[in-house]
Amino acid sequence: MISDPVGDMLTRIRNALLAGKASVEIPSSRLKVEIARILKEEGFIEDYTVGDEKPAPIMQIVLKYYGARRDRKPVITHLERVSKPGRRIYRGRRDLPRVMSGIGIAIVTTPKGVMTAQEARRQRVGGEVLCYVW
Repeated sequence: MISDPVGDMLTRIRNALLAGKASVEIPSSRLKVEIARILKEEGFIEDYTVGDEKPAPIMQIVLKYYGARRDRKPVITHLERVSKPGRRIYRGRRDLPRVMSGIGIAIVTTPKGVMTAQEARRQRVGGEVLCYVW
C-alpha cells in the first residue's frame, strides 16, 4: 500500500528521467491520468496510455527529451510535490503560485477538476496545490 500515490508517481518519473529511460509504468488512477494529461498538454511528456489490466490498470508515460542522441537532456528538470498527505496546501485564486515566472507550471485540484494554476486563475477558482513542474 502506497500512502502518497501522487508522490510515488512523481518519484517514478523523476527516477526514470535520471536513468534516461524512454518510458515509465505507473499504477493508474483518475487523478494520475489527469496529471499526465496536463503534463502532455503543457509539453513536458510525449504521451501516456492507460491499459485495461485487472484488477489495477497500469499507465505508461512516454518521457520527452531534447538535444542530440548523446547529449539529450530531459524536458522536465524539476518535479516537486507541494501538498502532502501530512500537510495539505490550499490556495485561493489570488494566492495561486507562479512557477519560475511562468516557465514552469503548478498543478492544482479544484472543484472544477485538475488544472494548471494559470487555468485556475482564469476560471477564478482556488484549490489544493499538488506539485510544481519545470
